[in-house]
Amino acid sequence: MHMKTGVEQSVYAILLLNMLPEKAVLPGEAISQQLNVSTSYFQKLLRKLVSADLISSVPGVKGGFKLKKKPEDICVYDIYLAIEGRQSLYSPSGILGDMLELEQEEDCCLLSDLMEEAETAWKSVMKRETIATLAEKMKEQRFLLKTETLKQWLQEKMVA
Repeated sequence: MHMKTGVEQSVYAILLLNMLPEKAVLPGEAISQQLNVSTSYFQKLLRKLVSADLISSVPGVKGGFKLKKKPEDICVYDIYLAIEGRQSLYSPSGILGDMLELEQEEDCCLLSDLMEEAETAWKSVMKRETIATLAEKMKEQRFLLKTETLKQWLQEKMVA
């Protein structure tokens, strides 16, 4: 399985928004610069996150983005769904059916049950981790100094 970088970028963008004071917003351009991604590309990700009701967009000169939900109510799987959609991670191609010349489509894959079980386990883990739990992990000693620098950057870039 390969997850697109847009999911990772979106998780970190939401973590940045989580660090904002309650009434503040952060411009999309500032987020994309911090994440070192193209602004036009990142605007597409932000629109997906807004459509999924995870973040809010505030229009205008003093506009930007902010969390729409509480951090404990946003799980990593929600972000994955917003960016990647609901398609299954595995789709059988019918190779076994062709090899054995099977006529019944439901008999054509030995991997379907295994892949469904793996996907269910993967979803469970992704649903368990929230923005709140990730934010707590950012308080670990190894991140503290850099997190303080990031907070200073947020103070400069946010619109209150």
